[in-house]
Amino acid sequence: MRGMETLIELLDRRPLENILGAEVFRPKRVVYICPAFAARSAALHKKMRAYFERRGQRVELIFFKADVYDADAVLALLRTILARYDDCAMDITGGTDAVLFAAGLLCAEANIPVFTYSRKKNSFYNIRNADFAEGLACSLRYEVEDFFLMAGGSVREGRVNNGVLERYLPDFDPFFEVFFRHRRDWTGIVTYIQRVSAAGENGAITWEASGPYTVKGERGSRIDAPEDALRELAAIGFIRELRITPERVSFRFRDGQIRSWLRDVGSVLETYVYKACLDTGVFDDVRLSVIVDWEGENRDGSVSNELDVMCCRGVVPLFISCKTCDVKTEALNELAVLRDRFGGEMARAAIVTAERGNARMRSRAAELNIQVIEPGDLSAERLQKRLQDCMKI
Repeated sequence: MRGMETLIELLDRRPLENILGAEVFRPKRVVYICPAFAARSAALHKKMRAYFERRGQRVELIFFKADVYDADAVLALLRTILARYDDCAMDITGGTDAVLFAAGLLCAEANIPVFTYSRKKNSFYNIRNADFAEGLACSLRYEVEDFFLMAGGSVREGRVNNGVLERYLPDFDPFFEVFFRHRRDWTGIVTYIQRVSAAGENGAITWEASGPYTVKGERGSRIDAPEDALRELAAIGFIRELRITPERVSFRFRDGQIRSWLRDVGSVLETYVYKACLDTGVFDDVRLSVIVDWEGENRDGSVSNELDVMCCRGVVPLFISCKTCDVKTEALNELAVLRDRFGGEMARAAIVTAERGNARMRSRAAELNIQVIEPGDLSAERLQKRLQDCMKI
């Protein structure tokens, strides 16, 4: 605790700023002045309490409804709160103009500490009587999951178990090099591998792959065995016992995880970007293939999205989408929505593409404040620099 028993917060739709003051100053209770949608939501209250419990903070949370566009009503509520609770301080980060005006009126009649948080400086500042906050840098560190939990959502494992990734790290750069040499044909290469490695009887998955030299592609097309790519995949140890004849091809996947990556078009770029995030050495947490549940219920039919890569440093998350093909406007819009909903104004977003984008795509990305990382940025050193640059203000 730093100079207060009760912290008054102005709750809005920016999740990080709703909890940051409480986490830094650790009061005994937090009183939230809420718009109607938040004051009525028992589910929101439950999730916020669960969030603080996960963070190991025992704090009482109290929610008061207020018309956040009526300064007189907010001022009356603030007076009630001050009369009920001793030793209050107020965090005026966020909130509507009416709420901030009411807070100013309250300060004129009550000698309470008031402070705010600067996103640009990542520091707290004394507005009035809050010397304890003056220039105090926010040194909190979060994991990827925290950003979704503080916003009332949750995450679950996507297409890969992050717990096994460490042992595959030496594979990701060679895998990407094979892809980059064959990126124009990569969809066809993956389609061929899919065709010759279909599940066996009763859906059984095996590591064996065998099939004709020429297989059916999309819309009646024919795909010949990608001999060069298969030999290169064998050279890096992804497949073994490769045999190619004019009639048939056979090989064995190194293991089940490699099988999964070679049967998925996007995995090669995602794993490469994941490793690049780790190699920067600047992120506190990095996750590959995160399923985001918007309501945090993890039930069938709940609204969810998959995020290819996410990482964070301090209180700033970086949302990353990876595309081996042209970037569509829909992909940019989806990424921006995820960033804004679960990261707020502190969050950053980047889209990594193996295809050079057009002016229209870049313009839309700029409008949404999304960094575009294109083929010329995909050398290891250049990619790491671009990822670090994404975290700069």
